Amino acid sequence: MLAPELIEQLAAELHRAETSRTQVEHFSRRYPDMTIADGYAVSRAWVAAKIAGGRTVRGHKIGLTSRAMQISSQIDEPDYGTLLDDMFFEPGDIPFARFIAPRVEVELAFVLARDIDGSRGEVTIDQVLDATEYVTPAIEIIDARIEQFDRHTRAMRRVQDTISDNAANAGIVLGGRRVAPREVDLPWCGAILRQNGVVEETGLAAGVQGHPAIGIAWLAMKLAPWGETLKAGQVVLAGSFTRPVAAKPGDRFEADYGNLGRFDFTFVQD
Repeated sequence: MLAPELIEQLAAELHRAETSRTQVEHFSRRYPDMTIADGYAVSRAWVAAKIAGGRTVRGHKIGLTSRAMQISSQIDEPDYGTLLDDMFFEPGDIPFARFIAPRVEVELAFVLARDIDGSRGEVTIDQVLDATEYVTPAIEIIDARIEQFDRHTRAMRRVQDTISDNAANAGIVLGGRRVAPREVDLPWCGAILRQNGVVEETGLAAGVQGHPAIGIAWLAMKLAPWGETLKAGQVVLAGSFTRPVAAKPGDRFEADYGNLGRFDFTFVQD
């Protein structure tokens, strides 16, 4: 693994990139031996620095949940990141200046009523549903503090870079109805995403590994070796079931989840 001093250095680079809105070059190109474990170490160091600065953890996100994205990233499982309190936005106006190159993804969010502890063995879909207070529509705003395409080679960043970058998470918008996890057939929950009145994406939650609770069960077990659990009250983003849609200042997005409701938001320029 990378040396602890280098892990801290790379986490500090990400923090400066976010605050200055200036992207950094691929870590994986600069350090070819960088592993996925190194990526998580960088991400954790960055999150720890934010917590030391006053931020609080409000949940987690799961990414790379579709088989196509895993194949393109040359991995065989999702990735994950941490949701902090300043990442949450209400529908309405969202300041574009908070981001570098924001993109919008359609998801479902699980809000937990009880802890989910993966250290006790395999976690099942039913256990996730039993521990969930409600499910609600969500939009994830992803961003790239690390360049998506290398400025020299135009090569796409590797999964080590994305994981280091807190799994690309930057914001979350919750809206629509809150439903009990067994009130609806979750894999058949669908959404239409419009950008400036034009339908850009449609999808079903079944696109998230067949059922959106599968990733949450996986995450509980991935956190267990760190001595961590999914906590009651936390929000867990289950993974996108549409491709990311790039946003620019002035863009208005409408997220229509049918029976689960609809909401809209606009990226405003300061």
